[in-house]
Amino acid sequence: MKLLFDPRRPRRPAAAHTANNAARRGAWLLLPALLAPAMGSEPAAGPTPPGTLELAEATLPQIEVTGHYDTAVGSSDAASQGSVSGTLLQDIALLRPGEVLETVPGLVVTQHSGDGKANQYFLRGYNLDHGTDFATRIDGVPVNLPSNAHGQGYCDLNYLIPELVDRIDYVKGPYFANEGDFSSAGAASIRYRSTLDQPFAAVTLGQEGYRRLLIAGSAAGSAPIVMGGPALLGALELEHDDGPWTVPEGLKKINGLLRGSGGTAQQGWSAEAAYYAANWKSTDQVPLSLLESGALPRFSGLNPSDGGSTGRQILAAEWHGNDASGYTRTAAYFQRYRLQLFSDFTFFELRPSTGDQFDQREDRAYFGGSVVRGWDQTLLGHETTTEAGLQLRHDQIHVGLFNTAERVVFETVTDDVVQQSQLGVYVQNSTAWSTWLRTLAGLRDERIVLNRDARVLPQNSGRASAGLVLPKLSIILGPWEQSELFLNAGRGLHSNDARGVTATVDATTGQSASRVAPLVSSVGRELGVRTEAIAGWQSSLALWTLNSGSELVYNADSSIGSTSPNGASRRQGVEWNNHFKGGRHVLLDADLAWTRARYARDNDNGQAGDAIPNAVGRVAMLRATFHELGPWTAAAETRVIGSYPLSQDRRLSAPGSVVSNLRLQHEASAQSDGGGLTLSLDVLNVFNRSYYDIAYEQDYRVTPASPAIRAGVTVHPGEPRQFRLTARLRF
Repeated sequence: MKLLFDPRRPRRPAAAHTANNAARRGAWLLLPALLAPAMGSEPAAGPTPPGTLELAEATLPQIEVTGHYDTAVGSSDAASQGSVSGTLLQDIALLRPGEVLETVPGLVVTQHSGDGKANQYFLRGYNLDHGTDFATRIDGVPVNLPSNAHGQGYCDLNYLIPELVDRIDYVKGPYFANEGDFSSAGAASIRYRSTLDQPFAAVTLGQEGYRRLLIAGSAAGSAPIVMGGPALLGALELEHDDGPWTVPEGLKKINGLLRGSGGTAQQGWSAEAAYYAANWKSTDQVPLSLLESGALPRFSGLNPSDGGSTGRQILAAEWHGNDASGYTRTAAYFQRYRLQLFSDFTFFELRPSTGDQFDQREDRAYFGGSVVRGWDQTLLGHETTTEAGLQLRHDQIHVGLFNTAERVVFETVTDDVVQQSQLGVYVQNSTAWSTWLRTLAGLRDERIVLNRDARVLPQNSGRASAGLVLPKLSIILGPWEQSELFLNAGRGLHSNDARGVTATVDATTGQSASRVAPLVSSVGRELGVRTEAIAGWQSSLALWTLNSGSELVYNADSSIGSTSPNGASRRQGVEWNNHFKGGRHVLLDADLAWTRARYARDNDNGQAGDAIPNAVGRVAMLRATFHELGPWTAAAETRVIGSYPLSQDRRLSAPGSVVSNLRLQHEASAQSDGGGLTLSLDVLNVFNRSYYDIAYEQDYRVTPASPAIRAGVTVHPGEPRQFRLTARLRF
């Protein structure tokens, strides 16, 4: 049985909540038969499933696809919640895989180093660094890595294959009990497809040595897929890219996925195995003054030996089922992960004789799973669903920091073995009190246990534990005149790096260190409205606040290039999202976001002012897609990022940026069996604008003999205009 108000699934309009449980179960049982014509296959003959005889003549309402987003009235519990269709990713041009998250309204994805490294993420006035306050999952497997070698919550999406994405379900704010660590600003659950319409091979060629090959296909068992027959999907991706950099990036990536599934939406299973490996050279951020003076070419770096390698192997499985009283979902995963990064952000400031390059290494194994049980009941004559869930994760991490010169280690700074276990238990209740009033109330209990064995500085070894209780409440009013109102509130959290929790001595300076709390809470509130009062136009407006007990910020001038905790913060903002369908051919999206981010106390962190460095305050994404213009499809989008402060006193700021991308697709040949050839042209940064992906306030020294620069500015340039041509052959 589907949870009435499951925040990750579309929900029926409020008027439908008066239907009884038996009718809803019957509708699910009829779904395969209804889908069969659309899938091009007939359902297998056999006896009618029990409980459906009396519903033989039932007719479900017609469902019309209205665009790239499932944000219709009655589909969610917050104005800022929604679902992105994987078809959007087939229409738009992407520079990097991580940019799939830019389809989440208000979220920005950039890069400050090589393309094998996790992206930089920005949402709701957070510099999320590499993912600290935004939780991401792919097929139920968490991507964020706690106590990572480079940054807390490190979220590397470079192993994602955009062409296989079925949907992205997203939430913002800490309003949902099923979301745990790293989800204060929001969370996204990415789901792969179980089958493909046709097997295909796609070859992409681009400037600067860009080459990509993707082969993917699926096969089904003897029973039709729509009736629950098993299906197997496989994909292999190979990629090489040098980029515009003076020292060619030399990115080499191999990526494979094998996914099996069976059953239906009511009862079924899936299992998958994935393999990924990549290595590259990186051009990190450089002093802005050198670029402006012409002393350094725009796409050059100061240390040609920077770069890294990474890899992962994943096994995952899930099962879901329904019975007379409710539903059950179970999932489990195991992953091996490795990372090695060579970085140099300060050049010769710390060690003039050798340079400041350092090596961050990690070898991790982590596993986990979840069990969810839901009960469909009535409460005082009102339809209600209660869901209880348990989520468990354990990480075994060997992580180290080493000082290097041209990738040769000459000093071990830290060498740690970290064990980290996290348990989340939650319960939430969804009740339709009337045709115009719904509630979602939840409670989550989060527990963490950390153990660190510090092999270089034994005094930093230690064990710590903590727990937080996180209440949640959402009230949904309407719909009236195709509009509804949302009131949301909740408490969220993020965990801190185990090394910061147990440390008594700073390994890079030898000075005493202040320990941080294992878990830090946040409190969010939101008032939102969603409307479809104008035919073809879906619009939502959200006014929100989010206060955090501790701000994790990126230390660009740190010898470990990592995140560190600063003071408490306060944010408030407005989001306005719009999706318009103009007939069969035109889809228009306009997402606008404004945020005010400040530290809760003036002159906190030993610095003047209250601005939060790198907190992006203004974001816009404008997109137009044109379908079925003869054999042509076209999509154009423009991303706007406003200027943002680099220093707490606002003395330094980064300029805004405007970047436009274009994709043109032509159906060169189409066959009656679905095969054919499609040609696509991506033009990235169409107008060849000069902009910066990221900027930092940073101390540095360019050469051993040059003076040290205090509170300078370093930047990572955005990439220039690029053309990429793809030929996709369907078999």
